Amino acid sequence: MQKFDTIQKTGSQAIGIDAGLRAYMSRIYGLMSLAMVITGAVAYIIGNNDQLLSALFSGPQKYLVMFAPLIMVFAFSAMINKMSVATAQIVFWAFSAMMGASISFIFAVYTGMSIAQVFFTTAIAFGATSLYGYTTKKDISGWGSFLFMGVIGLIVASIINLFIGSGPLMMAINVIGVLIFAGLTAYDTQRLKNDYMGMAQGGAGAETIGKSAIMGALSLYINFLNMFMMLLSLFGNRN
Repeated sequence: MQKFDTIQKTGSQAIGIDAGLRAYMSRIYGLMSLAMVITGAVAYIIGNNDQLLSALFSGPQKYLVMFAPLIMVFAFSAMINKMSVATAQIVFWAFSAMMGASISFIFAVYTGMSIAQVFFTTAIAFGATSLYGYTTKKDISGWGSFLFMGVIGLIVASIINLFIGSGPLMMAINVIGVLIFAGLTAYDTQRLKNDYMGMAQGGAGAETIGKSAIMGALSLYINFLNMFMMLLSLFGNRN
């Protein structure tokens, strides 16, 4: 009887963890999706207003617009443990709005139809790679260091190309970048799944899990946005 009770308890715990995992991942995708809506709305409003575009991108302030999201995401990652879940969520929305402003120029450079087409293409690719990361039984945690070094290489190559303006180098950066961020999407999805399992088994509180969900949404959001921008550079039709 005692053995049966132990098995029943273990089974109930497993069912609870599984339900919690689904809710956790749903929250991550929900937060990410809303952030993308905010980014798209801000980018569309600014990108279709010549005065706003000129004010943001015609002078030295364009560098602030370009690099402010990067500074903010590092500061956010460093300070999230000192924030409440509600505050962290507001900061995430603010970051997504700032990112929308930084990419608003795409509406002046590319046709609206090609932006929509590339967005849906990115959504399909992102969904497929994220699903792989969630369902695969293979441990892909080893990808992390390799993909991280790839991101560093992309950043260095992009900075170099700002000065030399090489078209072939930019194309190579975009092609390799799409592959790297697709890999990161699968890697991050599996990592988030494993993180939740560890938190659930360790008895982590709602506050800890909530912050983890926000940071997970941030990771997937950045992967999606980078894939989108690189695919747009490769396949977008210019005005």
